[in-house]
Amino acid sequence: MIKFLDLNKVNARFESAFQQKFKTFLDSGCYVLGEGVSTFETNYANYCGTKHCIGVSNGLDALILILKAYKELGKLNEGDAILVPANTFIASILAIIEMGLQPVVVEPNPNTYNCEASELQKHIANKTKAILIVHLYGQMAKMQPILELAKDNGLLVIEDAAQAHGAVYNNKVAGSLGNAAAFSFYPAKNLGALGDAGAITTNNDELANTLKKLRNYGTSSKYKNDIIGVNNRLDELQALFLDIKLENLEKDNDRRRTIAKHYLKNIKNNKVTLPYYDNTLNHVFYVFVVLVENRANFRAYLLKNGIETLVHYPIPPHKQKGLSKYSNLKLPITEKIHDSAVSLPLNPVLETEEVNKIIEIVNAY
Repeated sequence: MIKFLDLNKVNARFESAFQQKFKTFLDSGCYVLGEGVSTFETNYANYCGTKHCIGVSNGLDALILILKAYKELGKLNEGDAILVPANTFIASILAIIEMGLQPVVVEPNPNTYNCEASELQKHIANKTKAILIVHLYGQMAKMQPILELAKDNGLLVIEDAAQAHGAVYNNKVAGSLGNAAAFSFYPAKNLGALGDAGAITTNNDELANTLKKLRNYGTSSKYKNDIIGVNNRLDELQALFLDIKLENLEKDNDRRRTIAKHYLKNIKNNKVTLPYYDNTLNHVFYVFVVLVENRANFRAYLLKNGIETLVHYPIPPHKQKGLSKYSNLKLPITEKIHDSAVSLPLNPVLETEEVNKIIEIVNAY
């Protein structure tokens, strides 16, 4: 069986380094917001090309804290509208709702699956204050027109870069183009922890200082609470593990692109729609998503032939029971993507023989 993702195999490469870091962690006696977190924050900010990285508990909390900080700073107010892709993992929309803001969902480009400036522009209204752009599946959105649109309309740009660690657009790394960016280090991500973890990147000093307070009960120093905060700190041990894996991220992303190019060149089946890729560094292939009309039949066929797949994501956010107030929206592009998307195995520990087998089986469908 070719697993969709073998996390044991992914992390076994770092086992001895993990064990060494754990001993250092254990011996330090400093288990919360210690040197491990600050070191990783510095290294990840440098990697992304930003002034600041603020380690937090997970990707959803990263998004929530960005919006919360902007409310604290008076840049956002209750009921303000935030443009967000209709086709995304639900966290992008949950964060907006959680902060008392109004999500305005926007259809994507049917080829790239990402939102573009021309479609976003149609939804800008008086209450619109920000664009939360998602770099879906690891491919960066076309940011320059979006940034220009935002500037022309006085809007904040927040990157949901939870799936795009290391992707590059116009020589800038994901997380460095907008006003702020949220990252998830969920174990399956290109840069994955061994548990939940996340981060926020920004070049804005005031925002960074507010975020550091918010993640830690609103404190500026021990027992001095300047604002109403929460406990959304990055775990010290996860920060140590992430710092080890960060050194390998570029190599892993290159391997992902190599596999993706092999798929794109050699999968030839008119029942299977392959993803768009322009052969630049703008895609890190967090997942390799194909579209197939009869998804259940296709997945069953692959499983029967020893290939495990996943679906990112089977139900669009506006059709989820928890978001039933949006169920009347007509979003045909989004719905088609969610109804027919299948993710084939693609990760840096996938063997070339396994890749070739997957191609052979898919072509025979």
